[in-house]
Amino acid sequence: MFKAGDFMVYQLGAPLLDACVMAALTDGDAYGYVLTKKVQDVIDISESTLYPVLRRLQKDGLLITYDVPDSGRNRRYYSLTEQGKEKLEYCTKEWKEYRNKIDTLLGGEI
Repeated sequence: MFKAGDFMVYQLGAPLLDACVMAALTDGDAYGYVLTKKVQDVIDISESTLYPVLRRLQKDGLLITYDVPDSGRNRRYYSLTEQGKEKLEYCTKEWKEYRNKIDTLLGGEI
């Protein structure tokens, strides 16, 4: 029996996680710690999970990185490429269609 305060946990597949990370960069470039916190505000994810995602997105040409000196060390910033922006737009469209189908199913409208 479920009671108030219980919640369901849904698994986040790699494509949706990629889209969430890219979406966190739509307001501008961010360094790793800030980007991690933005994503963690919405999704329960560890840094050890996020950094491989960032490397994969960079390898796929969806993100670029650049370093900025800060207090004697470098901060690595992540930025969406044009290809990344296009991919995020596609993912957003696909997500909305998927979400509408699930909402219909869970709402009993089928």
